[in-house]
Amino acid sequence: MIEGWITQLRKGVLEYCVLLVLRRGESYGYELVQALQASDDLAVSESTVYPILARLKQEGYLKARDVPSAAGPPRRYFSLTPRGKVRLSEMNAYWPVLMSALEKLKAK
Repeated sequence: MIEGWITQLRKGVLEYCVLLVLRRGESYGYELVQALQASDDLAVSESTVYPILARLKQEGYLKARDVPSAAGPPRRYFSLTPRGKVRLSEMNAYWPVLMSALEKLKAK
């Protein structure tokens, strides 16, 4: 079914989407989820974003800091590390290459 393919495609680009949102600056987890959810076509949830944030932090692409919150538990703010900025730059460079290759395949 097409839904399964769409789900897998979204999962494949979600890391890129997270880095794109964080290029604007620091964001806490739920705020990041909301920014991604603003695009209905991404159909993301907290359960898909938080593991990506944890993995990107572990891999050195993100840094995190906890800030006390008057509304409950501390908020964990994420931002790009220098390594994360390089990763995003590499992804930005590759994206048009990928789109071009897909367009060539579609045209044949």
